[in-house]
Amino acid sequence: MANPKHLEILKQGVGAWNRWRAKYPTLKPDLSEASLRRQNLGTANLQNTWLSGADLYKAELGEANLEGAHLEDAVLKQASLDMARLDRAKLVEADLSMAILIRAKMRGACLNDANLADTVLQEADLTEAIAWRADFRRANLHRARLAKAQLGGCIFTEADLTFATLTHTDLCEASLLHTRLERADLTGASLAKANMVAADLSGATLTGAWVYGCSAWDVVTDDATRQDGLIIRGPQQAAITVENLEIAQFIYLLLHNEKIRHVIDTVTSKVVLILGRFTAERKAVLEALREELLRHDFAPVLFDFDKPAGKDLTGTVETLARMARFIIADLTDPRSVPHELATVVPYLRTTPVVPLKLAGSKAYALFENLLSYPWVLEPRDYEDAGALIATLPEIIASAEEKAASLRPGP
Repeated sequence: MANPKHLEILKQGVGAWNRWRAKYPTLKPDLSEASLRRQNLGTANLQNTWLSGADLYKAELGEANLEGAHLEDAVLKQASLDMARLDRAKLVEADLSMAILIRAKMRGACLNDANLADTVLQEADLTEAIAWRADFRRANLHRARLAKAQLGGCIFTEADLTFATLTHTDLCEASLLHTRLERADLTGASLAKANMVAADLSGATLTGAWVYGCSAWDVVTDDATRQDGLIIRGPQQAAITVENLEIAQFIYLLLHNEKIRHVIDTVTSKVVLILGRFTAERKAVLEALREELLRHDFAPVLFDFDKPAGKDLTGTVETLARMARFIIADLTDPRSVPHELATVVPYLRTTPVVPLKLAGSKAYALFENLLSYPWVLEPRDYEDAGALIATLPEIIASAEEKAASLRPGP
């Protein structure tokens, strides 16, 4: 229950309240369960105040200082909180439905299980906020900042996240059904098992997003949508990156559905499988190669061989190799590549393998044995990433020429 003395001071008006707070700056007022419906508390200093269970329905709290305030189970439905300061506020299970929080500061706020349906959060700052399972249904988050926020299991159905910042945000198992994400920045976001059915990603950036198990049927994209480097691995699995959600979903199904694997030989695609190591130096070369292949209208799939190759991993590589138009294998400083090539190459038959290596380095000792297969080309040396990219048209041409000689004509 609210402290009667504290409540009486508040009833004297915001001016009196703020003067009292200034006189006792370390005091944490207790207004728990207070009835403050429709009260004008704009600019009030409510920092670190206990407001758990308080009724603030339609209250005016514009520019109020609620930093660190305890608002668990509080009713803030239709309250006005424009430009309010709610950094680190505790809003667990609070009702903020239809509230107005334009340009509110909510950095590090805790909103677990809170109701924010139909709430207006335009340009609000929720950086590093924690909001597990919160309901943002139909909320307006236009240009909101949610970088590094923890939003796992949240409901954003039909919400407006246009131009929102969601870099490195945790959206695992979130519902983004029919969500507007035009021009949103989802770089490095975690979208594992999220429902993105019919989401609008026009002009959005998803570079490096983790999309393992993501449901992305009927998503809307355009030429401005950036989807490079999407990660489709599960926890503790070797990294596989692809270039758009459609391919991500297909590869995911491919790796988890035996029946789909049986139709790989009938699939015509532009997939280029890139094999190599993911040490910092080697990854830079592989990434440059991937970017250039995209410019040549291919769909490169980058496979991380920096981890030991096991039976399941080998099977995955075989499946990807069979659907590839051709394979590029960087033999520089190899680790697992020799094992995988030795396992896969004998069964390719119509899929060319283009080996590459840094000039001055030597191919591993047993690689020469693979040159007896007609679909394995002679290794090509390159001086650096730039030189490799410059010769990529020649590499593509040699792979296509070899494929034409291996595959039967019409």
